[in-house]
Amino acid sequence: MQSALPLPLSTPNRNLVRLTIVRGITWTGFLIAIVVGVELLAFDLPVTAVVSVVIAMGLLNIATWWRLGRPRAVEHIEYLLHLLADIAGLTLVFYFSGGSTNPFITYYLVPVTIAAATLPWRHAWVCAVCAMAGYSFLMFYYHPVPQLAHINSDEILNLHVMGMWLNFGLSAGLVTFFIYKMAYALRSRDKALSRTREAALRNEQVLAVATQAAGTAHELGTPLSTMAVLLKEMQAEVSDDSPLQQDIRLLRQQVDICKSRLQHLVTSSDRRRMAEPEILDAQEWLTGVVQRWLVLRPDVSHQLDIAEKRSKPWLAVDTTLDQALMNLLNNAADANPERISIRLDWQEDSVVIDIRDHGPGIAMSIADQLGDTFISTKSKGMGIGLFLTHATINRFGGGVSLYNHPEGGTLTEVTLPRSSAPN
Repeated sequence: MQSALPLPLSTPNRNLVRLTIVRGITWTGFLIAIVVGVELLAFDLPVTAVVSVVIAMGLLNIATWWRLGRPRAVEHIEYLLHLLADIAGLTLVFYFSGGSTNPFITYYLVPVTIAAATLPWRHAWVCAVCAMAGYSFLMFYYHPVPQLAHINSDEILNLHVMGMWLNFGLSAGLVTFFIYKMAYALRSRDKALSRTREAALRNEQVLAVATQAAGTAHELGTPLSTMAVLLKEMQAEVSDDSPLQQDIRLLRQQVDICKSRLQHLVTSSDRRRMAEPEILDAQEWLTGVVQRWLVLRPDVSHQLDIAEKRSKPWLAVDTTLDQALMNLLNNAADANPERISIRLDWQEDSVVIDIRDHGPGIAMSIADQLGDTFISTKSKGMGIGLFLTHATINRFGGGVSLYNHPEGGTLTEVTLPRSSAPN
């Protein structure tokens, strides 16, 4: 069956809360049935043993409520152990109250159904097998109750009891299989719908940002041209040995870069959008991106490490991926321009780029939202750069993950699918 564990219909914590409520109702009902059977119907039951089982299950319920108040998350295996504890409790109470002749024996199906609807495939079958084993045990070993005996009860196994056993086995198998399949289908559908909604929202936001960026690119052309003219005049007026000459030269270089990028954006956006990505050596591509970034950020100090492997990593890239990686490098430089570490590594099917800065790190309250919405860690940031970076890398089939490094700072991990070598 499916190797990957499916997502639950709801969180295991909520499922355990519901199971605790069901357990409380169930064992309260059993206690009432025992009182009625002993006092009104004169059942021959070992009252002490039966009541002890009910009290034990009540204590388990109290302990479960206390455990649910702890901050630790409920895992699938813990939830399975609770269901197995319920099956064990049912087996004990049925053992002292007629075994397989007890009309409530089919209550075994309740934990089986719950397991099939909420647990992974193997866990659900473990629960079903344990319930079937308990039922089979109770066909041979139990404390008999004359009022519950069937016709021809002197036989070891009569047809009625055998039919009940076969019916339970068939019901448990069908419930486990079909309930799990239906629950898995619901989980898959909800997950697909969630991804579709997120993709549609992301596309709408990207389109809005792209439209605004196109208008802004045209508007910025005039002030940049004015700045270039003024800087040229200032450079002519300042003597070559003046300390301002170097600053003016740097400003002119930055303005020229802005003008060229805007012109490139306006003139080639349509062509780039229709063109196929180019297959490049990831080492050469990353080195080129870092060199262009250093021209824009001369204030940073960095270290570029490339894994030493025989094979060459190939990537499908275009200018949007260049810009996405530059956005991540700029974020690292904004956090702390000193000692930025960049590392390239690759596996059989993926290429990984790690960017580590020594800044303050990421607040845990917004870590999961970075890149999904316009949220920024900068005091004056809008989060657009990181959002567009996520959208671009996702479009290439990759992903971006941000972690707080154990030694301080932020570790940004970019994963991209590895391409075949060009012909």
